[in-house]
Amino acid sequence: MSFLIPEKDWFKAPDKGERNWIAIGIVWCLIMSVMMPYWHVAGKQNSRGESYKVKPEDFSARVQKFVETNSVGKLGNIPIVQPNPGGHAYLMGGGYIWYPILKLKQGQKYTLHISSTDYQHGFSVQPINMNFQILPGYDHVLEITPTSTGEFNIVCNEFCGARHHVMTGKIIVE
Repeated sequence: MSFLIPEKDWFKAPDKGERNWIAIGIVWCLIMSVMMPYWHVAGKQNSRGESYKVKPEDFSARVQKFVETNSVGKLGNIPIVQPNPGGHAYLMGGGYIWYPILKLKQGQKYTLHISSTDYQHGFSVQPINMNFQILPGYDHVLEITPTSTGEFNIVCNEFCGARHHVMTGKIIVE
């Protein structure tokens, strides 16, 4: 029964094996405490971008203008858009899709604007380790330079509703 007082000699000091595991745990905690800020600065995997307040309908209008002026084809019903190197690219999450498909050039810098028109979404580029939370009402601005070619899938990694599992997109790097 849990209301009973423990016996007088219930505590036994950790033996050698337990002390070793406790020491390993403490050392690992210290290592991780140093590595987290180090990787934040030196790891080049955290956003140093900016965010601006924007009305979802205004951002949607910017995306549509971007698609109209930079479209180079379609994949199904989704336009493939190729911005000028050094220029601005727009990506919108909403309606359980990342829109449009971006076509970028390897080694070229782009200013990527990302926003949501409906809910909070997770922007995760696979298979590279790029993850961001995208909120409606904010234009998240990131400086990106693709370093490898291929097709990269975008998935939403923040539950956003009944069709969350189909919320995907694509970035093509040549």
